[in-house]
Amino acid sequence: MNVRSTGRQRGSSLLGIFVLGASLGPLGGLAARGTPSIIEYQAVQAAVDKAKSGSTPDQMRQIFDRAAQVDGITSITGKDLEITRDNDGRITIDYAYDRQFRLGGPAYLVIKYAGKST
Repeated sequence: MNVRSTGRQRGSSLLGIFVLGASLGPLGGLAARGTPSIIEYQAVQAAVDKAKSGSTPDQMRQIFDRAAQVDGITSITGKDLEITRDNDGRITIDYAYDRQFRLGGPAYLVIKYAGKST
């Protein structure tokens, strides 16, 4: 007995799955390498916000360094913070740093982070 389908078959072929995996695999690798860096950036921002509670720039740097030690921040130190006072007397803490990841051969991925606490 021969049964014919009147509709078109749907689904993915094995080749289609391989192509999808080959295109999403490197993106997953980049996400796996970049995610800890993003988490560290959020920890840096939290440490900068804590450092703002200090009364002098040296004290702010010490507070940041203590928070960085607790949170495992290695990309930036208190010496890298730019602490300024604006015309209204408010203290602003600026920071910027780069993280680079080796992709393979001579290729690197560079992520530039910058932020401020006002």
